[in-house]
Amino acid sequence: MDKKISVISDLDGKKIVVISDIRFKGKRNINWEEVEQYLKEYIGDCYEVVETSDQVYIGSDFPGELKGSGDTKRLYGANAKAKANATQGIPMLLQCATNRRWQENFKGKHNVDAKFGWYRFTTRFALPVYNNDTGDLERFNIFRIEMLIRHAADGNLYLYDMVNIKKKRAPRLSNSCTVTNPFLDYMIH
Repeated sequence: MDKKISVISDLDGKKIVVISDIRFKGKRNINWEEVEQYLKEYIGDCYEVVETSDQVYIGSDFPGELKGSGDTKRLYGANAKAKANATQGIPMLLQCATNRRWQENFKGKHNVDAKFGWYRFTTRFALPVYNNDTGDLERFNIFRIEMLIRHAADGNLYLYDMVNIKKKRAPRLSNSCTVTNPFLDYMIH
């Protein structure tokens, strides 16, 4: 299956990044080393958060931080799989991010890399759920995740981690159907 990422809107006009490819599979454990290697492809890229016009860079510390963060270590099951697969949509997740919040840096170890504090943005994404027996697409699960961004001493914003993932109830979409097969047939094909 080709990696396909698209953006849809719910009835409230809120964006959902749809990630149609499950690259990181595993019922019990995610291979975070593999995720880290994949994330290295993003190093040096810059993406704009449309709502705020903030330019967010992907620094060399991001892959290791996402793999080894306390947030990642606490995850298991569907949420771990969702976080790993959300990495495929980083450009669109940042572009669709909303609800920017600032917080002061309280940890001495971040005095340089987050000298001017932290930003959190909220974004949403959807991942497909396939029938184990037939392989047919059954539905999409919707997740909310926060993009944790550090405001470094060089004045730039850098993606640091993706945290606080939470599965959400499937929203109603602007074409008056929920995220189920009829919608998927329209969107994916």
